[in-house]
Amino acid sequence: MSTQVTTAFVQQFSSNIALLAQQRGSVLRGAVREESVTGEKAFFDQVGSVAAVKRTTRHGDTPLVETPHSRRMVTLDTYEWADLIDDSDKVKLLADPTSTYAQAAASAINRSIDDEIIAAATGTSKTGKAGSTSTSMLAANTIAHGSADMTVAKLLSAKEVMDSADIDPSIPRHIVVAPAQISALLNTTEVKSSDFNTVKALARGELDSYLGFRFHVSNRLAVASNIRTCFAWAEDGILLAVGKDTTAKIDERADKSYSTQVFYCATIGSTRMEESKVVSIACDESA
Repeated sequence: MSTQVTTAFVQQFSSNIALLAQQRGSVLRGAVREESVTGEKAFFDQVGSVAAVKRTTRHGDTPLVETPHSRRMVTLDTYEWADLIDDSDKVKLLADPTSTYAQAAASAINRSIDDEIIAAATGTSKTGKAGSTSTSMLAANTIAHGSADMTVAKLLSAKEVMDSADIDPSIPRHIVVAPAQISALLNTTEVKSSDFNTVKALARGELDSYLGFRFHVSNRLAVASNIRTCFAWAEDGILLAVGKDTTAKIDERADKSYSTQVFYCATIGSTRMEESKVVSIACDESA
């Protein structure tokens, strides 16, 4: 290791990345359940809801209620980011948390975290004792685009679906959309409507909640043939498993003319924990 790149220097760079990851954090990481895990795969057990049995006679048999159990499997993947720096002056910039390299590394891992959560939210979950069963989204929790972008009516439908599932009202609810959906909400809400000022404040970033959902804006949402897949969820309905959080390394590469390589990685995975707690909302951006 070069005298320029000491252990303390590597630790400083790693600390800078961790700080930036918090400050310029993932859009969705703080809005889901997060668990630290070990290994390439992790399993999470769930206990279903049950009802108490009314006693009708004195000294009757004790009722045995079979509590339903289920299990979800998360497969973890490692995401890496690296760059070569051939200028000693630029190497010194690594200690600066505002440097291009630190910003790029933090942004790269945060995008990966969001991508994992987005894919898991409306994708196929692995369930069962060994995680060998594929479980898809509930049809009742999928709102069709109806040749329209995001509308207040779609938000109300998502709210109704979640309310009907008896989700604990104390659990925070979230929704993630692209910038186009915020504009669509503003354009389709009549000025005379009581919703207009709320949506306008949402578009300006002055407000982040509407109809009980905290709004998050991301350009990472899947779009195909102008149909953008947005989704709403209860916070504990999606899980982020973290095997190894942000790790940084800096070394000289003899095979690259002794350029300094900056390396950054994280091991993460995600899954939908309960189908009833996630609602997919299709939005037609061409409408």
